[in-house]
Amino acid sequence: MITLKNVILRRSAKVLLDGATVTLNPGEKVGLVGRNGAGKSTLFALLNGTLHEDGGDFSVPKQWRMAQVAQNMPETEESATDFVVGGDTRLTELRESLAAIEAAYAENPDDADIGMELAHAYTDLADAGEHDAVPRAQALILGLGFKSHELDQPVNSFSGGWRMRLQLARALMCPSDLLLLDEPTNHLDLDALVWLEAWLQKYPGTMIVISHDREFLDAVTDVTLHIANAQLTRYGGNYSKFEDMRALQMEQQQQAFAKQQDKIAHLQKFIDRFKAKASKAKQAQSRVKALERMERVAPLLAEADFSFEFKEPGNIPNPMLSISNASFGYVVEDEEPKTILRGVNRSVLAGQRIGILGANGQGKSTLVKTIAREMGALAGQVTEGKGLNIGYFAQQELDVLHPGSNPLEHMVRLARELGSNAKEPTGEQALRGYLGSFNFSGDMVKQPVGTMSGGEKARLVLAMMVWQRPNLLLLDEPTNHLDLATREALAVALNEFEGTLMLVSHDRALLRSVCDEFWLVGRGVVGDFDGDLDDYQRYLLDEAKRLREEAKVAVREAETAAAAAAAAAAPVAPQQRKQDAQERQQRSDQAKPIKREIAQIDERLAKAGTERAELEARLAQPLPSAEIAEAGKRLKALNDEIGRLEERWLALSDQLEALAA
Repeated sequence: MITLKNVILRRSAKVLLDGATVTLNPGEKVGLVGRNGAGKSTLFALLNGTLHEDGGDFSVPKQWRMAQVAQNMPETEESATDFVVGGDTRLTELRESLAAIEAAYAENPDDADIGMELAHAYTDLADAGEHDAVPRAQALILGLGFKSHELDQPVNSFSGGWRMRLQLARALMCPSDLLLLDEPTNHLDLDALVWLEAWLQKYPGTMIVISHDREFLDAVTDVTLHIANAQLTRYGGNYSKFEDMRALQMEQQQQAFAKQQDKIAHLQKFIDRFKAKASKAKQAQSRVKALERMERVAPLLAEADFSFEFKEPGNIPNPMLSISNASFGYVVEDEEPKTILRGVNRSVLAGQRIGILGANGQGKSTLVKTIAREMGALAGQVTEGKGLNIGYFAQQELDVLHPGSNPLEHMVRLARELGSNAKEPTGEQALRGYLGSFNFSGDMVKQPVGTMSGGEKARLVLAMMVWQRPNLLLLDEPTNHLDLATREALAVALNEFEGTLMLVSHDRALLRSVCDEFWLVGRGVVGDFDGDLDDYQRYLLDEAKRLREEAKVAVREAETAAAAAAAAAAPVAPQQRKQDAQERQQRSDQAKPIKREIAQIDERLAKAGTERAELEARLAQPLPSAEIAEAGKRLKALNDEIGRLEERWLALSDQLEALAA
């Protein structure tokens, strides 16, 4: 187990932990949460041995193997597969040992001792999984969103975000007893995020994860470690349970609660208004549930030291914009335009709150950038309503920020660009005061943007956007660098925004709480998605299954074609043809009961998954202890059953593949 007893931890003159005591047991999945700057990354440095305690006692079992995602950008010409295989440190050590023994054996082939060492080395390699290292690595790479044809491409050929995915795959490849993950979802889309959740749920070791994605934490953790006021507090349960318990503690303590009442009442007024008019649509009902969660933890939200709001837009055209027979994509110099989306026919109406779903590379950002006037349509028309005022949050903040300029210079430049259209005071003192409301106070208004953290850059983009009083918000992954408190502040502000919202995000909690409808971007088109985020997760899993089946069919067809070509090249005796036909019939007969059982398992998995989702939703509500115990017992039984069914499904699929081969 991991133990901290009266630990003191400093960074420079700042005390980050002061007498912290906590125990983490083997196999626990721990979410480490706290405000930015509270000391989460410093605690990771203590855990991985790069930092030592300044006082107290700290211990991790010496025999434990640790895995962690490297934060440096990999620079190598190795293939993606070889790079990830290299993450298996045990395998790498054994390969190096084998090479040394083989060299010694080549010089002394008659030495019996070296021969015995060689035999042991081969056995150790087999035990370490040498035979399936490449398939294991490729399964990780494909699960994180890469395509089959990219498996052998050099690491350096990928963009920064994709290289960081390879670093994550490399860490998961490493055999470990302790896995440390610092914001592992930052470079992932929903497809890869859902896959990662499923992988981590099966991880057998101890895991500690820092994340600002509440639904990810809820899915993969069973203990929450809260760092605040230089102390560590352990809570049994995932992030939502921690939030509920902490909100209850604050309510019971009643400390400074009077100051919070106005903020709570303001939030309650919006929640009541929305719930009164919400439709029966699944998306709207999903949002009602998300707002009910905000209602439960209102004291916690009110305690946050940062909040903001969008001021009422001057006017709201209707429709905001319409898109007719449009094609969206990129113009590359000296090449044909690259079309990503075709035949786009969409209208955006006043007051709509649209979540944009789709895998990476399918065109979500292309759609948003075109509407934001960052790119032109390749064909068709984008017609804007009179008085349309767009507030755009780019996925890459530096698309709208200048690294060498400071926050005050950004605001002055923005005021100059808007000129007489500016709706807010433009004097330097007024702009300084405004930046202060976004936690840019004192010397920070003169700090170059290039030296700021990702969270500070994101806050500056939000400040610039709010100041313009937009009536249409286009947000492309706005939460990538925001801590949980700032994400909650953003969710509250977006819920109270009177204009129209279009949101691209892998933060499911934010999508649930602010969106009433969803568009799906994929396979070159933009369409409505008729369902909520739970339906979308099921859709993603079905799509992944469909793609796997298509890949298997393609392999079988290629093998069949090759066999047919070989058969055509050589004459086959009548007796051989008869024997081949009998063997095919025999394989078909053997495959029928396997296919039947697979179909039964698919049906049972679907029912079990639905029941599990209902139980988890039920457990998130306040219940009598007897009902909680009964529901928890049933949930454990369901999880065990699903695990057994999935293992059986994989075994049967392997049998089918063996028969087809």
